[in-house]
This record gives sequence, C-alpha cells and structure tokens, in this order.
Amino acid sequence: MSTTPQWFMIGGEGPESYNQHSSYQRALLEAAKEKMNEAISAKLSIDLISNRFSVADFGCASGPNTFTAVQNIIDAVQDKYRKETGQNPVENIEFQVLFNDFTTNDFNTLFQALPAERREGTIALSFHIGVINYAFHFTSTIPKGITDRDSPLWNRDMHCTGFNEAVKKAYLDQYSVDTKNLLDARAEELVPGGLMLLFGSGLRDGVKMSETPKGMVMDFIGASLNDLAQQGVIEQDKVDTFSTPLYIAEEGEIRQIIKENGKFTMEAFEDIIHPYGEFPLDPKILAVSTRASFGAFITAHFGADAMRNAFELVEVKAREEFSGIQNAKPGMQYLIVLRKN
Repeated sequence: MSTTPQWFMIGGEGPESYNQHSSYQRALLEAAKEKMNEAISAKLSIDLISNRFSVADFGCASGPNTFTAVQNIIDAVQDKYRKETGQNPVENIEFQVLFNDFTTNDFNTLFQALPAERREGTIALSFHIGVINYAFHFTSTIPKGITDRDSPLWNRDMHCTGFNEAVKKAYLDQYSVDTKNLLDARAEELVPGGLMLLFGSGLRDGVKMSETPKGMVMDFIGASLNDLAQQGVIEQDKVDTFSTPLYIAEEGEIRQIIKENGKFTMEAFEDIIHPYGEFPLDPKILAVSTRASFGAFITAHFGADAMRNAFELVEVKAREEFSGIQNAKPGMQYLIVLRKN
C-alpha cells in the first residue's frame, strides 16, 4: 500500500486557517445537540458518572470546534446527573478532557485557546465518552494500485467518485479494515457501557460521491490541479498519481462495518439537517473553507503556491457550476451513537 503524508488542517489563526473556516463543522454539532443530549440521557448509565469523568476527542484539530463538542457533552452529562441524583455536578464531578490528533497538529493554537480556569491534571487510562467530529471518513493509506499507472485500479481522479466499481471496492475494503481497527482501539480504551459519538458526512445508499455537492467540489480541486499541470506549473505525473485518503461511506456500509466489528451496539443513527445545507452559499466561502481542510495536504504534494493557485481556480469553477451544485443529490450529515458492549 502506498504511503501518504498525514492529513492535518491549516493551523494558526490566520485568514487561511481551519480555526477561521470551520463554522460549517461547528454548525453540525449545534444542530445535533438535542439528539446527542437525548442519547446521553437515555443510554449512559448513571453508574458511570462518578467523581472523575473523562471525555476524549479523536481528531481535535486546532480548535475551536473541539471545545464546542466537549462542552456539549459535559453539559449533557451534568444535566443527567443533576436530574437523576438531585446533586450539584459541579461540586461532585471532575471532568477530564483528552485531546487527540496527529503529532503534526497545531496543538499550540488549541491550548492557547483553552479557557483560563481550566487546569492540567493526570492522564486517564480510559474514558467514558469519545467523540469523532468530521474525522470518521479517513483511511490510513491510499489503497494499493490506486496511484499506479500500470494497475487496473489506477484512478486519475483525486478521490473515490463512486463511478468506478473496482476503485470503489478498493477504497471500501481499505476503509472497512481501518474503521474496524479504529473501533477495536476505542473499545480497548472505553469503559464498559461508555459511548462513542460520531459526527460527520456520509452518503445515502446508492448515491455516488461525485453526484453530491461535496464530491463536485473535490472534482473541482482535481480539475484545477490538472489545469495547473497543463500550464506547466506542476508536473502532470504528480497530478495523475495524486489521491486522497478519504472514503465517504454510504449509510448501509457504515452500519455493516460496525455490526461486523461487534464491539459496539448502535444506539442511534441520526440523519441531521444541517442549518447551512449541503454547502456554503457563496463560491468564495466554499473555496476558502475547503482550502482550510484540504490545503495542508495538497501543499505537502505540490507546494504552497500551487495550492493557492489551485483554490483560486476552484472558486472560478464553483461560480461557473453553481447551479449544478445547487441541483446535486444531497449528501448526509449524521450523528451515530455507539455503546460499548
């Protein structure tokens, strides 16, 4: 299997940073808050809420969304404790939060943004609730053959569009292995009866990625890189062998993977109506927000100048094809609630 640079968001607090362009992801957390509160209230045993309660965010990035996710969880746990015991959770429970991401993540920006009253403490060896926010679609590597010109699986697209069945199967197989490994690892760390909350993007069964707004934007990125190659700015061979370690799974595929893993019971699979719809309404905002997520990865392959040039072209293509984006098949934003068996 081919190796890839680690995926991380553009750090810092500058105009191109994920910190400044992650409101879309944060809006899903707020839209799903009521459903999450209901799940914690109904599925988290009161016996697990003791003097120390640990929450872990897997894929925290540089903030600020991780603070929203964690605070929403803490609020829900405190509310359950208050209602079921009649006691003040502030006096009886110490909450410990674990932030997890690649070593290349911008933790400096993250920790500088921590509220002043927070303090460091001992590290927990297990946790009670884990959260993954828009990070449940990654693969550990590009499937074998995808970037090899001599392979029947060679994929000139920069992502799994869904139209090539062999390419889709290769990505799904890799995603299945990686997701089961992820679930195995979390099951080892999570206390019995603890919860995993998964927020993210998926596909409705039978819908192809490139038929959705997000898939179309990824196609724009690939087309923009091709344009730069034709202009001689970057090498065509690098474009032809470039691919992303992402697989946006269909609902049925996710359900099957979790069932086959067997470490968790699926307590909820909620289709969340995103308040912003499928995409930002302005092509410039669409290009800038996508750059905040994809920019660092593309820079690692082609350089910073090429990355910026590519996203200037993405904005142009988004304007030209905006009616097509508006009429594309909808994707799906989900909240999945898993309880450790």
